[in-house]
Amino acid sequence: MQSYTIHLIRHGATKGNQLGQYIGSTDLPLASEGAKQLRELSQGGGYPTAQAYYCSPLLRCRETMSILYPDAEPVVVEGLRECDFGAWEGKTAKELMEEDPSFAKWMESGAQATPPGGESGAVFMHRVCEAFEKLVEDMLRSRTTSAVIVTHGGVIMTILSAYGLPKAGFYDWLTGNGCGYSLRITPGLWMRSMVAEVYATLPAGEKTEGEQNERLVIDLAREAADRAYGKKEDAEKGE
Repeated sequence: MQSYTIHLIRHGATKGNQLGQYIGSTDLPLASEGAKQLRELSQGGGYPTAQAYYCSPLLRCRETMSILYPDAEPVVVEGLRECDFGAWEGKTAKELMEEDPSFAKWMESGAQATPPGGESGAVFMHRVCEAFEKLVEDMLRSRTTSAVIVTHGGVIMTILSAYGLPKAGFYDWLTGNGCGYSLRITPGLWMRSMVAEVYATLPAGEKTEGEQNERLVIDLAREAADRAYGKKEDAEKGE
């Protein structure tokens, strides 16, 4: 039976990423170091080509696409933009833990609570899932067997926690800048259960410093949630 492949790639590093800030709707460009890292990673041939290309409308994703796939003409998908963090935009986890008790609640909820003035987890998840399902349906209908999606960390974690096999929590799918995952979709299984097999990481064999740094940020935020709500086991599972 024919299978379909989707490669999810997170954009390169911005200054906000380097500073450990929450950057969602803020439309930052890539940092010079982020662009350089992408060029270096692309030289290893670890980014597969595809029949179709999609990206978030935000500048950091469009710039990433142009570096990794200079000949691509991507379809811009509004639903693939990052979560709007509202009043938390531009702030670090450490700052938020000190300034805003609701941040620990947001982390403890698996990012389902609503940042002040921002987008709720439920609204974000619905938006992302709706966009992803439409994209998959379009691929199946047109028999487009491979696609690359350049998007954001939160979008990738949302897609994989909703549809990915093996099943894992939201934070378990954290990936570094310029990195991502490859999915395999079998039409029958998708139509029956709406799941996709996660079979590889991108680029092959690479681990970035950015990924390690962001895991430290996640760990710090989880610890804050543990102290505030006493639910360490659930927080560690990202649920």
